[in-house]
Formats: sequence, structure tokens, C-alpha cells
Amino acid sequence: MMRPLEPVAKRLLKAVIVVELLGVFGAYGLFHAMNNSQGPTSETLNYLLKVHSYYLSNEWAGVYGIRERDREAWRQD
Repeated sequence: MMRPLEPVAKRLLKAVIVVELLGVFGAYGLFHAMNNSQGPTSETLNYLLKVHSYYLSNEWAGVYGIRERDREAWRQD
């Protein structure tokens, strides 16, 4: 007799939920690190700043002026 797929589906659904939550918290952690630091703290953050994804995501969300504030802070250093 074949086993019902219900237990497998439940485990798969739980795994998908866990992966999604890890992704959300990871994205929030990266955003928080970039938002609190005006200078690039690692090569990864430096690369992300170069392609402007951080600034574009904020501008799409309606938050303006971060790019200019960071440029001013970098000029003063």
C-alpha cells in the first residue's frame, strides 16, 4: 500500500516557510546594516552600493535623500 502524500506535503510546506522566513530576516539584516552604515563595511556591501540597489529600493519605497546624505558624509571624510 502506498503512503499518503500528506505528511510529505506538510514537511515540504514547513521547509518552504522556514526558507522564506530566513530570506526575509536576511534581507532585513542586510538592509539594516546598510542603512546604519554610511561607509561600505565589506566588499559585498561595497558592490551593492556600486550598483545602487540600496538607493533604488529606498527611492521606490518613497524614501529620498539617502544617496545625497551619504555623498556629503563621504566628502567630509
